[in-house]
Amino acid sequence: MKTVYDFTVKDRQGNDANLSAYRGKVLLIVNTATGCGFTPHYEPLEAMYKEMKDRGFEILDFPCNQFANQAPGSADEIYQFCTLKFGTEFPQFAKIDVNGENADPLFAFLAGEKPFEGFGKGLKFAALNKFAEMNNKAFGDKAYIKWNFTKFLIDREGNVVARFEPTVDMKAVRDAVEAAL
Repeated sequence: MKTVYDFTVKDRQGNDANLSAYRGKVLLIVNTATGCGFTPHYEPLEAMYKEMKDRGFEILDFPCNQFANQAPGSADEIYQFCTLKFGTEFPQFAKIDVNGENADPLFAFLAGEKPFEGFGKGLKFAALNKFAEMNNKAFGDKAYIKWNFTKFLIDREGNVVARFEPTVDMKAVRDAVEAAL
């Protein structure tokens, strides 16, 4: 059975990084953007990381510019923004595509394990869903991720156990991470 440990990604400097290096840890894998309405998620993410990293928790940050061009900077610019504005210390990887023909295989795998089930109910969620549908139309059946700050929870064996859309309250994400630890 395939797990996240079977994937190699690019680190921020463009070097290969095998995810098996995280074997035995609880992971939260996130596609991010620096200019998104959900960018403030960096704050609770960093708070979780600081509090739980000594218990075997890692956040893996993958910047992506596929959603309304909300992460246009270079790897260094994105890294500087995150570290200066939010004090992030968790690993940040190379900017990637999460949808389409050039989608990183890791994100295609994650979305295959835990497909999109909606942003939630209500007017705000309906508006985001409509905008996401328009944005993702070009990707067809390869629109794996619907928006920035989609989060995947990985257990200590490398299995995808939960998917959190950016509209999910960060307290619920935190509770799920706590339970996995």
